[in-house]
Amino acid sequence: MTDSSMDNASAARCLVNGHLGAAVPVTDRGLAYGDGVFETMRVGRGQIALLDYHLNRLRRGLAALRMPVDLAATVLELEAEAERLHTGVIKLTLTRGTGRRGYAIPAEFTPTRICQSFPLVSHAPEHAREGVRLFECQTRLALQPMLAGIKHLNRLEQVLARSEWSDPDYAEGLVRDTQGNVIECTMSNLFLLENGRWVTPDLGSCGVQGVMRDYLIDQLARIGEPVSIRSVPMATVLSSDEVFCCNSLYGVWPVVGLAQSRWPVGPRTRRVQALAEQVLV
Repeated sequence: MTDSSMDNASAARCLVNGHLGAAVPVTDRGLAYGDGVFETMRVGRGQIALLDYHLNRLRRGLAALRMPVDLAATVLELEAEAERLHTGVIKLTLTRGTGRRGYAIPAEFTPTRICQSFPLVSHAPEHAREGVRLFECQTRLALQPMLAGIKHLNRLEQVLARSEWSDPDYAEGLVRDTQGNVIECTMSNLFLLENGRWVTPDLGSCGVQGVMRDYLIDQLARIGEPVSIRSVPMATVLSSDEVFCCNSLYGVWPVVGLAQSRWPVGPRTRRVQALAEQVLV
């Protein structure tokens, strides 16, 4: 990364503990053990979309990893970077910092804060307009309630699941747990309409609790369409009336195909799309 690229507001740049740079010590526990959390946030008009939801998940992740971190400086840095970037993506990574060899958590630690800014990636507009097909991944998510829901740094399950296909006909992949229940997609959460009611998989044992998922659950409850959170067998997905996937960068993509099943882009999904678009300016 060159200095000139860092000076360009639309180019990628990196701050490590508030200073321009892209290097961390090889002894950092984030590198050695995945000991940390991250958030990837969309920026529009100098503001971070769903910032409160991101911060809530960040706090849950830090608590799960027993990493007490004062986020005051982090929030100020995020807001300043968003204003500078204006439009794009910010990825925040917090690790437990450097430490000696061994898994034991240091009694005292100084966290490493990495703030990366990127241009906004343009997804194919037809994904939102016409819907997407899902690849049925064979990689299974292990059950681990202690880490369920948070964005910890070990994303190898998602890496392996995403490696299963290269066919551009598939925009996303459906992922199940080791018991066969549908959990999520490789980079997004899943909702389905069953008998007129919205359902989303329970993430109490594995999976990532997306901020767009949380936002849509709140908004659907507000308009009188509460979401049922429960175990979802594959058969339930395949027999659903409407299906969509969502995340905080692209919003909502209607799902129009999975295995042999096909769905139209339904009116209820379009309504949810509009709710997402309200915050992704």
